[in-house]
Amino acid sequence: MKYSQQIGIVAVLLLVAVCYIPWVYINASPVNITVTGLHAEGTNFGKPGLMSIVLGGVCVIFFLMSKIWAKRTNVFLAAIVFAWSIKNYLVITACYAGDCPEKRAGIYLQVLFSFLIMLMALLPKIQLPEEKA
Repeated sequence: MKYSQQIGIVAVLLLVAVCYIPWVYINASPVNITVTGLHAEGTNFGKPGLMSIVLGGVCVIFFLMSKIWAKRTNVFLAAIVFAWSIKNYLVITACYAGDCPEKRAGIYLQVLFSFLIMLMALLPKIQLPEEKA
């Protein structure tokens, strides 16, 4: 694909931006908590978007490189980013003790952009050497 590397880089930047918008809203009795990718205080989630940001940064470096080993490694890292986002979706949106969180747009967007990163890593633009007849 002609623009797969640029689309992949934009998807990583959008994934980083999504880590700052609300993912879920937990309306528990004593406190009301809004969980984002980097702010989940009051829960045991930690910073679920931090790994996506770090691995996304490495993916950007590999998107910019034109070596075959970088493209192959990028497929592996992009699959890890996608698996991490699926894990975040399953853990953060789960009901605990009868309190079910309200899903916000951020939780869906982080899965979408991580899938797009993986798809663009699977479709790299590689210059093949021409064979001499």
